[in-house]
Amino acid sequence: MNLARALGSVGGLTLASRVLGLVRDALFARFVGAGFASDAFLVAFRLPNLFRALFAEGAFSAAFIPLFNRKVGDPDGRGLPDGVRFAEDALSVLLPILTILTVIVEIAAWPVTWALSGGFNDASPDRFDQAVHLARITFPYLALISLVSLLGGILNSMHRFWVAAAAPILLNTVLIAALLLFHDTDPMLTARNQAIGVTVAGVLQLAWLIVACRRAGIRLKLKRPRLGPDVKRLLSLIWPAAAGAGAVQFNLVVSTALAATLLPAGSVSYIYYADRLNQLPLGLIGIGLGTVLLPTISRQLGRGEEAEAMATQNRGLELALFLTLPATVALIVCGGPIVAALFQHGQFTPADGIATAQALAAFSVGLPAYILVKVLTPGFYARSDTRTPVRFATIAIAVNLVLNLAFILPLRHMGPPLATAIASGVNAALLYRALRRREHFAPDDRLRRRAPRLLLAALVMGAAMFFLLDLFRPYVAGPDLERWGAMLVLVATGTLVYGVATFAIGAFRVSDVTRLLRRR
Repeated sequence: MNLARALGSVGGLTLASRVLGLVRDALFARFVGAGFASDAFLVAFRLPNLFRALFAEGAFSAAFIPLFNRKVGDPDGRGLPDGVRFAEDALSVLLPILTILTVIVEIAAWPVTWALSGGFNDASPDRFDQAVHLARITFPYLALISLVSLLGGILNSMHRFWVAAAAPILLNTVLIAALLLFHDTDPMLTARNQAIGVTVAGVLQLAWLIVACRRAGIRLKLKRPRLGPDVKRLLSLIWPAAAGAGAVQFNLVVSTALAATLLPAGSVSYIYYADRLNQLPLGLIGIGLGTVLLPTISRQLGRGEEAEAMATQNRGLELALFLTLPATVALIVCGGPIVAALFQHGQFTPADGIATAQALAAFSVGLPAYILVKVLTPGFYARSDTRTPVRFATIAIAVNLVLNLAFILPLRHMGPPLATAIASGVNAALLYRALRRREHFAPDDRLRRRAPRLLLAALVMGAAMFFLLDLFRPYVAGPDLERWGAMLVLVATGTLVYGVATFAIGAFRVSDVTRLLRRR
């Protein structure tokens, strides 16, 4: 399978989703702003997102896809039908667990919301009750998106990557529609409508995956829950994978809770908006590569193709560096104009824009580490090793907590993002060292030659953009069309400079592009 082509399919749809996400966030900033209403919704939405990362898209996929691939590729010829039976057994156990978890959180929404927010820095009881109400509305999204993850894992294993990658587009489309059609002069009412939109979007995403599976000939039947050997194996892999896959989410939850407790109203929103911009390249590159690499490497290892699996991971790292390094430099250097163009209007003030840009710069320091974690962990999960990443994730969470406490008062809203970035760097370094020691990964000559050249090209781009920023500043805070046009020209200019620099420095040659265009 062509890794770049598969990433292009997943990455293109992820890019569309992230662009819609930016539109959604720009509208959210306009109609809700950065205050208690936005903080309350973002904490409520963080709750299902945390569990989704722990038990659905992260942990479940990491444990389920390698086991499903082994069933499908079993040498005794049982193939896909045996994989479908395994998926049905998994569904029969997953659905009751999700139902019970949803009921528990709905009942215990008050203490759970308080744990995530610290009571919003002494918010009045009435306002805090509003935040609890939003949490109850959004939490059913967890059960829905977990089922989406199961069906998406099946389709990814069949190399139908685009279907699951398109599902988040539905979420952003629904939330944009809710903002445009049901916004209110009271920001809290607008936030409530957004919470309703989250759960509605989960229903639509599940329907989309069910239809796609049926078109692929996959029809899962509900069975009585049964803990057979395969399901026990799946569960034994999920729990450690949950902590490993959710390290970044754990860190963000810690950051959100501390910011809500120790910092003024609006700080949670600054961190959220900055994280959303940071998530654009992370989603496009890291999640896209992780989605493609896990089933690809697990299939190669299942066939005994160790060399091919290592080559696949080398190319994954190469693609990650090629796309991540310029994104990192751009978000640090150009964060102010980008934030102003996207968010600075309506309820979102220039002061909010400056604070968000500062948080974005702190987040962006760790962007390469975030993506390397996504690229490196498939090397463990494909070998059904979910325990090693959890050990490293635990260390990263401890580092994040210590640094949060050290940074949050002197650096305020920049402290939690910087702590999260450093903790992700620790996690990536530990994963890389473990793969090297086990001889499961070694950088080849091509990667060693290109990596430093790509870094130099990104720095050249950053220097050029630093001196060009004054040309764009007057336009990024103007009318809507003007600000969006200025931001697009800014991004296009940086891309052009980076592209020219990669060839001038020798990171890529013309023959590389010619060979890529000729390859089918």
